[in-house]
Amino acid sequence: MDLNRSAQLFERAQAVLPGGVSRNTIFKSPHPTYVSHGKGCYVTDINGVKRIDFANNMASLIHGHAQPNVTQAIIEQVQKGTAFTLATELEIEFAELLCQRVPSFEKIRFVNSGTEAVMAMIKTARAFTQKSKIAKVEGAYHGSYDYAEVSQTASPATWGDEHQPHSVAVARGTPDNALNDVIVIPYNDVDKALHILNQHKETLAGILIDPISHRVGMIPATPEFIDALYQWSRDNQALLLFDEVITFRTSLAGAQAKYNVKPDLTAIGKMIGGGFPVGAFAGRSDVMQVLDPSQSPLLLPHSGTFSANPVTMVAGLTAMRLFDQPTVDKLNQLGDFARVQLTDTIKKVGIKACVTGAGSMFRLHFKAQAPQHYRHAYTNTLQTQATKYLLNYLFDNGIMMINTGSAMLSTPMGKKEINYLVEQVTSGLTLVKDQFPALKV
Repeated sequence: MDLNRSAQLFERAQAVLPGGVSRNTIFKSPHPTYVSHGKGCYVTDINGVKRIDFANNMASLIHGHAQPNVTQAIIEQVQKGTAFTLATELEIEFAELLCQRVPSFEKIRFVNSGTEAVMAMIKTARAFTQKSKIAKVEGAYHGSYDYAEVSQTASPATWGDEHQPHSVAVARGTPDNALNDVIVIPYNDVDKALHILNQHKETLAGILIDPISHRVGMIPATPEFIDALYQWSRDNQALLLFDEVITFRTSLAGAQAKYNVKPDLTAIGKMIGGGFPVGAFAGRSDVMQVLDPSQSPLLLPHSGTFSANPVTMVAGLTAMRLFDQPTVDKLNQLGDFARVQLTDTIKKVGIKACVTGAGSMFRLHFKAQAPQHYRHAYTNTLQTQATKYLLNYLFDNGIMMINTGSAMLSTPMGKKEINYLVEQVTSGLTLVKDQFPALKV
């Protein structure tokens, strides 16, 4: 294989794609790496280099690549047709499975991405409450909807006082009205959050929360924080909205199973699609009724050309049937094993770093202590450079991770893959310590 093949492809791509890519997450200097194929937990690029995939397409491949049962189900459905202007039995079967698993899921509607699920969930909350504002946690990632992405990339120069965080735009040209309609609260700080929420109690439709915040490092929300937000929403005719697009993998019923309260609405996606684009939002029947086309007046018209298409439905249904309780437990135990081993190697190397996470997810930070909220997790120039250096080293030595230093496990993995990861992280951290002396313990 021509070693310049990726460079040649990137040159072609730049002529027709902005920056040569369709999603910025795969951009890499001097050029992205182009894939040949994937199987199980391994991906082979067009130069024949094989790597263990700890990124799993940004947490969407719970069973890795080309899972045989999922692949066969897809092939059989494609031969019947891929999309129809008719309903399918598959969407009913998939909805039944998900609603049976999650107590808060009384009704569900399928869409095409996590971003779309969060967007529709917010619009549903507005239609039900007849209020326009939402509250969200500072730094939390909820997709690319104008309202959901506010303060996603806030920095010390823009984020304001911790008692009253600013609503900060991600993209230039974001309407001021969008910023004004999003109230930002700190993570896991009950007193500060309630103080801010009380200033907007007449206009808040809902509180949007990622129960295991990726931007903080897969740190779970405390039960006290969730309880307080839930009670506040009861007292002020608002809804509690969970974004479980990433976190749904942590138990059979999602991260919400760890808490004593039920969210009113939940957005899910990624791993429920069996490797295909997917999203869904689910919750209380009375809230979801705003979408019911038989109602008059219809409070929220909602559709989507490829929503609940049969290929995604059969792929997702097959994948989720395979993700049963023993499988969830086994994968989460592997996550525990990985976090313990990585923590041990950090101590042995003697570097200012830590590992955080939950279930089958973890993240490496170049911080001596585990962060507790977004401002703690925010990386300075040194930490950012060290993370990039380590990830490049791992990539060159057979390991793919998410560019935040995060990893998402898949069911084909075992201790063999974790042991190799730990071996390479040990070597990589040793080099990082030499390259960045300020990180030495």
